[in-house]
Amino acid sequence: MSLSPSLDGPRITRASAPPGTSPRLTAPEESDEITRIVPRRHPGRVLSAAVALLVLAMAVNSVVRNERFQWGVVGRYFTTPAVLDGLLLTLWLTAAVMVLGFLLGTALAVMRLSANPVLNTISWGYIWIFRATPLLVQLLFWFNIGALYPTLGIGIPFGPEFLTITTVNLFGPALTALIGLTLHEAAYAAEVVRGGILSVDAGQSEAAASLGLSRWRVLRRVIVPQAMRSIVPTAGNMLIGTLKGTSIVSVLAVQDLLFSVQLVYNRTYQIIPLLMVATLWYVIVTTVLSVAQFFVERHYARGAARELPPTPLDRLRAQLTAVRVRVAASRRRGEPGRGSPRGDDGEERST
Repeated sequence: MSLSPSLDGPRITRASAPPGTSPRLTAPEESDEITRIVPRRHPGRVLSAAVALLVLAMAVNSVVRNERFQWGVVGRYFTTPAVLDGLLLTLWLTAAVMVLGFLLGTALAVMRLSANPVLNTISWGYIWIFRATPLLVQLLFWFNIGALYPTLGIGIPFGPEFLTITTVNLFGPALTALIGLTLHEAAYAAEVVRGGILSVDAGQSEAAASLGLSRWRVLRRVIVPQAMRSIVPTAGNMLIGTLKGTSIVSVLAVQDLLFSVQLVYNRTYQIIPLLMVATLWYVIVTTVLSVAQFFVERHYARGAARELPPTPLDRLRAQLTAVRVRVAASRRRGEPGRGSPRGDDGEERST
């Protein structure tokens, strides 16, 4: 038998055998059976990637080289005190709404899962009302609450009041925005938490109850930590949505990021560059929140996956290692007598 390496792989021939016997295949020597492995070509994938990069380059070029964006004005107003003050108010409002909204939403979710029909119905009604009305309508309603309830009092029902507060002086624009956004966020957070709790297998709570744990400890120690794997991705999306949704409070004259930018371009009439200032800040903050969401999801993935999702640094290290391996392999193939199916004289080797 002879084996001759070629471009298509090793060529195997049958060895001669005595009459009456079947031919047999002989094993080639290890030094001569090195076969070059060529990766499969993907021309469609390469073509689509080239087209996508071309379109992306055209889009970036049209934005960077368009003088109407006035990038000099964008840089001049990007870190002005008015814009930074509006950004801080936006961040504060987002954080406060998310914390208060999820605290109230968690209580509503527990009430919704309760066997008590009164608590269950109240929770369902709250979620139904606040999800059925637009956010802007809710904000305008709370902003004009003084017209419906001029005073709020604390006392005995149908009896004397011990404390009376004038709502006109109580609900300012910032407080109105905080209350309206929190109540709206709580309705959606309740469904997110409820869905996360229902995603945990019922056997977990049954096993914990068999150990004598109370219902509250089962919920706090067993159910919620496992439900966080389902809650965190949706909560991260809600956080980003709340960050961008705070721009709606500009209709109440709350000096958030968008309203601060509007005050500037109403004076200078440079609308496009000032809107780009707000857009860039929203993109930066959203990127930071997305990175934080990735690491929070990675934290709660422990114990549920065989391997944790790789971080961007891990992916970069893996790519560098793959490049070094390919370079080392190409160098070995270039050495005479190693990885080459032909000898120094250009003839095929055969055994």
